[in-house]
Amino acid sequence: MHSSEVVVVGAGLAGLACALRLAAAGVEVTVLEQADAAGDAAAQARQVLENVRAALERAGARLEHVVRTRIYVRNVGDWEAIGRVHGEYFGAIRPASTMVEVSGLVDPEMLVEIEVDAYVTD
Repeated sequence: MHSSEVVVVGAGLAGLACALRLAAAGVEVTVLEQADAAGDAAAQARQVLENVRAALERAGARLEHVVRTRIYVRNVGDWEAIGRVHGEYFGAIRPASTMVEVSGLVDPEMLVEIEVDAYVTD
């Protein structure tokens, strides 16, 4: 793979967009995921992070490679529940993380969207 090539691992209406780029010291992976709009914010966050895990694995990465997460929420009042789920997946990894409230997501029933950046050197 050359540095100018981009490989799309998956894409679809559900929101998966995962791209790989060869960087100087490794491979950079970015994943954007949304839930299938079922359940409360915590349930959606859990589904999103399971989707992220699967996308990373398809790209040859693991959750341990995640260096940054961005969480977009419809209701910032859900921050504790979403943060608890985030901690289940990233508590030991501790990537840089941001959570912001947005006025809406693609599907009005979606409560959370999560974007992760991973960096693979091994």
